[in-house]
Amino acid sequence: MALDETGLGNPSAPKPRGAGGTPGGLGEFFTGLAMAIGGGYVLLQQVTVSSGYWQLWGYNAFGLSLLPLLIGIALLFFDGRSKLGWLLTAGGALIILLGIITNLTIFFRPTSLFNTLVILALLAGGLGLIARSLRTKA
Repeated sequence: MALDETGLGNPSAPKPRGAGGTPGGLGEFFTGLAMAIGGGYVLLQQVTVSSGYWQLWGYNAFGLSLLPLLIGIALLFFDGRSKLGWLLTAGGALIILLGIITNLTIFFRPTSLFNTLVILALLAGGLGLIARSLRTKA
């Protein structure tokens, strides 16, 4: 009777669920995850990121981008509930963040066609296996 109480001998007991709560394959999910992580890692190793100077119409513009932030911080020190101070501080921080991102130079280092195809096949194949494992099996 111990088997019936635990549900092991009961054919109507709920079946174990797979990836994403579907009856899909858990092995497929982890294989796809490993492939996608491996392909993504090798892809990111081929990318070089550098930055340049902030320029606006040929002049260095970093100091100019600090003005809204500094004025906003000054207003917040004067009155911590100042809506204009919060707006200038948030806007100045956003200008600086966007300035950093827009001045990045990102390029893919030269590599062989074979390496590129292996990287992209690992990434695409892994994502495909993950998607297939989340699908309900018939």
